[in-house]
Amino acid sequence: MPQPDPEPVPPPPAGHPPPAAGTAGTTDPPGAFGAAAPVRTPDMNEVVGRDDILFLTLDTLRHDVAVELAAAGRLPHLTARLPGGGWEERHAPGNFTYASHQAMFAGFLPTPAAPGPHPRLFAARFAGSETTADGTFVFETPDLVSALAARGYRTVCIGGVGFFNKQGALGGVLPGYFQESHWEPEFSVASATSFEAQVARAEKTVAELPREQRLFLFLNASALHQPNWFHLPGATREAGDSRLTHAAALEYVDRHVGRLFTAMSSRRRCFTIVCSDHGTAYGDDGYTGHRLGHDSVWTVPYGHFFLEPPA
Repeated sequence: MPQPDPEPVPPPPAGHPPPAAGTAGTTDPPGAFGAAAPVRTPDMNEVVGRDDILFLTLDTLRHDVAVELAAAGRLPHLTARLPGGGWEERHAPGNFTYASHQAMFAGFLPTPAAPGPHPRLFAARFAGSETTADGTFVFETPDLVSALAARGYRTVCIGGVGFFNKQGALGGVLPGYFQESHWEPEFSVASATSFEAQVARAEKTVAELPREQRLFLFLNASALHQPNWFHLPGATREAGDSRLTHAAALEYVDRHVGRLFTAMSSRRRCFTIVCSDHGTAYGDDGYTGHRLGHDSVWTVPYGHFFLEPPA
């Protein structure tokens, strides 16, 4: 039987109030429902070779939770950057991390949740593609990462969940696309300070690069993935994870994402993609987890935008 409507995300706990309107790095609350209409697609043939590129995947982030928090003004640093102050609704290319990232690294980013076809930002050259447009960056290599390396970018991966941990053959596949990759236990799903540690690594990467060197930085944020109960004050291991602890994990990411944006725009303009690779179920229609075909898994939040360098 269908489950009742999920409980709404509650106000932030004491000690974590939303920043006041007008404070640095914030924006006015977004429009109704915290959602945004599809935004204009830039000409990626002009972007590639000129700008740095940041690709941030918020692993396992549910679309409904992201929209609720944006509408409530509880993601000030993300909504300050997202077009219209809200998330675009899209469909994931896979229903778990490995499948989705393999597709995205081949140019198949989450697809707008409306009838298409929808032009893509990046695409490998192949005959018959209906989503390759004039503004699509078309590459000859099998994947986007090697294509950007061929255009002179330094390609760097900062891993999070287990598919990036390089601790076995499978855990080395996705990081293996990059010229440089980083993973430490502090970046993992088990760390309550994972995103802070990942951002610190990103800041170090940017600081070490020659100023003229273009950068493609990919960061897989693990904080949203189970277990995430420790991000909600008062939650316990025994009670486990829920939409509420998932929401608290997203607020945690928002508190630190401004540092990442500042680092990536410190040298030049940076084209930025922020999205989920898939969602996850917390008892929705009897389902729990992901790698399954439920709307809570297939529907993901997405946004792309430019980060401008300091004047």
